[in-house]
Amino acid sequence: MARLWTNARIATLAEGLPGLGTIERGAILAEGERIAWVGAMDDVPAAAQSAKRIDLDGRWVTPGLIDCHTHLVHGGDRALEFEMRLDGASYEDIARAGGGIISSVKATRAASVEQLVASALPRLDRLLAEGVTTVEIKSGYGLDLASELAMLRAARALGDQRNVSIATTCLSAHAVPPEFKHDRAGYLDLVVETILPAMAAEGLADAVDAFMEGIAFSGDETARVFAKAKSLGLPVKLHADQLSNLHGARLAASFGALSVDHLEYTDADGVAAMAAAGSVAVLLPGAYYTLRETRLPPIELFRQHGVPMAVATDANPGTSPMTSLLLAMNMAATLFRLRVDEIIAGTTREAARALGKLNETGTIEAGKYCDLAIWDIERPAELVYRLGFNPLHGRIWRNR
Repeated sequence: MARLWTNARIATLAEGLPGLGTIERGAILAEGERIAWVGAMDDVPAAAQSAKRIDLDGRWVTPGLIDCHTHLVHGGDRALEFEMRLDGASYEDIARAGGGIISSVKATRAASVEQLVASALPRLDRLLAEGVTTVEIKSGYGLDLASELAMLRAARALGDQRNVSIATTCLSAHAVPPEFKHDRAGYLDLVVETILPAMAAEGLADAVDAFMEGIAFSGDETARVFAKAKSLGLPVKLHADQLSNLHGARLAASFGALSVDHLEYTDADGVAAMAAAGSVAVLLPGAYYTLRETRLPPIELFRQHGVPMAVATDANPGTSPMTSLLLAMNMAATLFRLRVDEIIAGTTREAARALGKLNETGTIEAGKYCDLAIWDIERPAELVYRLGFNPLHGRIWRNR
């Protein structure tokens, strides 16, 4: 169906335009799943005459929001660990005591694909209710072949049950499972020689991720995972420099990573390497807040080097139990001091870039999917400054 939205203030986020690329008194024409034309109302093409018209009465339109880093599929919860942190335990303390990621593994392994889908749907619906049209979902709580594949199948199934684009990421190199506690090399062999090839053969993942940290995997181990991913034709991304500087940003950049995520401890060399590689910095203020971190990501260095910055929820059961991208946007402003234009770009255009999907979504331009969020706001800053308030008027996914 052809549809024409008129009388809109459109934040196109198109590259090369100042600010948000705003068109006052604009219109958007969609044919099929894609945008056919966008521009000023005075220039609506004749081809739009037969389209169904929707008058937006001056409302703002942005690209559909994109949550480019989540762990939305998992079993169980980790409320107990939240209490432990309130009593003074650190993330490392909890992980070394058998909690953290490992505590989610048992519940996830015990769940069927159907159960994983059912538990994830309410979390996904919360994101969609805020104008999100694309969500990235990682594995990494199964840590064996069957459970990792089950997580990725569940993530794909979510896209069949809701009008949303799902990008899947294999994060088997998330932690060493209990059965390999004394055989790290054996687990890495399983990931590289069995899990990644099986996942690729089934077409279950769009990218490969790893957690490079003192409590997780070393640089050499991460490089081995990434080399295998590349041999399978899959792009990579990395949880890097969250708790310490192991130079993960630089390593990820050396593999041409789509994104490098967290980055609180990244140094100038790492930022320069990301800039040269074109890697996106994915900022995760929810984890920063939940873990009561005090070391800020090097925002000013990212600006100076022209590193694109995305913002995501990091929705997960332990360190960022948050399913509100609007809240993450506020946190990015309040905690990280990002500007309004940086935050809106970071949850649309740059988030799409972080997923390798900027050619199909993330901006309002002809040829891209018609993914839109329509807002009852007077100015874009309202999307960032309000807490606990959702001004979404309408959500369009591929012209539906």
